[in-house]
Amino acid sequence: MKLVILLAVFGLSLAQHNPHFKHGRTSIVHLFEWRWADIAAECERFLGPKGFGGVQISPPSENIVLDHPWRAWYQRYQPVSYKLCSRSGSENDLKDMISRCNKVGVNNKLPLHAFCISIKIPTMLQFRKNISDRRQMLICLIAIGVAGFRVDTSKHMWPGDLQVIYGRLNNLNTNWFSGGSKPFIYSEVIDLGGEAVSSNEYFHLGRVTEFKYSAKLGYVFRKWDNEKLSYTKNWGEGWGFMPSGNAVVFVDNHDNQRGHGAGGTSILTFWDSRLYKMAAGYMLAHPYGVTRVMSSYRWNRNFVNGKDQNDWMGPPSYGDGSTKPVTINSDQTCGNDWVCEHRWRQITNMVIFRNVVNGQPLSNWWDNGNNQVAFGRGNRGFIVFNNDNGELNVTLNTGMPGGTYCDVISGQKEGSRCTGKQIQVGGDGRAHFRISNSDSDPFVAIHADSKL
Repeated sequence: MKLVILLAVFGLSLAQHNPHFKHGRTSIVHLFEWRWADIAAECERFLGPKGFGGVQISPPSENIVLDHPWRAWYQRYQPVSYKLCSRSGSENDLKDMISRCNKVGVNNKLPLHAFCISIKIPTMLQFRKNISDRRQMLICLIAIGVAGFRVDTSKHMWPGDLQVIYGRLNNLNTNWFSGGSKPFIYSEVIDLGGEAVSSNEYFHLGRVTEFKYSAKLGYVFRKWDNEKLSYTKNWGEGWGFMPSGNAVVFVDNHDNQRGHGAGGTSILTFWDSRLYKMAAGYMLAHPYGVTRVMSSYRWNRNFVNGKDQNDWMGPPSYGDGSTKPVTINSDQTCGNDWVCEHRWRQITNMVIFRNVVNGQPLSNWWDNGNNQVAFGRGNRGFIVFNNDNGELNVTLNTGMPGGTYCDVISGQKEGSRCTGKQIQVGGDGRAHFRISNSDSDPFVAIHADSKL
């Protein structure tokens, strides 16, 4: 009897680590505070064609609304009922979005993405009173086609209680996912080390957010505390991070880009766009963890004694508090103060890079002992960074087949030409790279599908 219970729990654990990505897709994007109608449109016009694997949305349940501060972003994380209505739209809007996103794809209309909804499970007393209702809400969301849940502030819930509710969830909807699939779950657990609650207490429930990754990546690219890119040769577990198979990683998230959560001022955000693109490129090129890309909105920052007094500001809104739509400009950037980092060429193309090199090991590492590094992913991709003050001018073994490749940072492959730099790889796999740190993007990346 004990053996059967252990096997059942172990099986649940493995299933809930699986993000259920469509084959060949590897990354989640968090469309923070987007309306359901805009997410549906973005799935169809951009996320599907560009190879994104999943969407994380803001909590869909009815939430508290306060007069002051007016429509603060964090009110979405303060549910007041189980109704699926919010400033992102109605329950019907939510259902339509999920259906439209799940329909987008190639290869016989297989599911586009692991659709992940951020939810908040209340404190222990509330949880025990409402466990049946909470479970029914999650079951409802699974029935309409979601594939998983990001559980907000998980560290304030006892893992054993969470296991009870997760263990009673239905399998995913077979209209979109294979039979017997369990929902993907990842827990928000802030653990920078020395915490009373450790992230490893939640590993058996699914993946966990690795906040040390975000904080350390900022230190490295800012070159604070004498950190150097060359030190990242053992990036991942070698830096004290959780095992890769348990981790969800990100450059920033909706909390720490505002100074909340963990990491402090080391966190790189869209406000530091040049370094941010490099850090995102590094994350997406490196094999560690499941990657999540942030997509933000701008707000009017007002610093007093180093503290942003407006970090509470909600999404771009009209005078009545309703959220503005995400408009798309002629250059494919976003309007109405939506930042849309996921649409930045450098980040979009690195999401594709990660898809192309998926499953390949880290290879052909090179560094100059300082802040110039390069590494490959088997024979499928290669990336080079220059975060030093001077010029990088070096010939390196890429491990890739000979030919002409398009750099996917300065441009991309379009038909039979490159819109940016070309990289010539010789028959011996070697290529010459010349990158000035004064370049708008001081890094270069090539992959198998960018070969002319």
